[in-house]
Amino acid sequence: MDTKKLIELRKQAEKAVRDMPDGEFKLKAFEVILNHLLAPGKVQPASGSGGEPPQSRATVSEAEDTDDQSTQGRGLVLKAEGFFKKPQSIGQIRSELGAHGWHYPVTTLSGELMKLVQKRKLRRQRGKEGNRQVWVYINP
Repeated sequence: MDTKKLIELRKQAEKAVRDMPDGEFKLKAFEVILNHLLAPGKVQPASGSGGEPPQSRATVSEAEDTDDQSTQGRGLVLKAEGFFKKPQSIGQIRSELGAHGWHYPVTTLSGELMKLVQKRKLRRQRGKEGNRQVWVYINP
């Protein structure tokens, strides 16, 4: 991506959060919007689209398999943003979904994440969180 396009996308993300009060929430919102704009395989908004934040979409091949309004689809949105580059526990996944405004109980997420593992969209492995053994999810 060239520098001019990158600057344009940054300005779109800044415009989308400009009316928010300064703080951690504004920073996270900017980060999420910019990730949506930069994510590969996504349809980019046309220049001059009014700075509207883009709709969350999984990559094209994954969107065919799962509706992005479903729990699995929203997990694929996180994957498309690069969230699963590092191993993530179910608690971390729940928090990130919450940051997007998608709130789920852990009991719902565990089954939906297993379905993504079975479809080979994610990989599951044992990890540690403090002194506890937990399952963590990562890109396959």
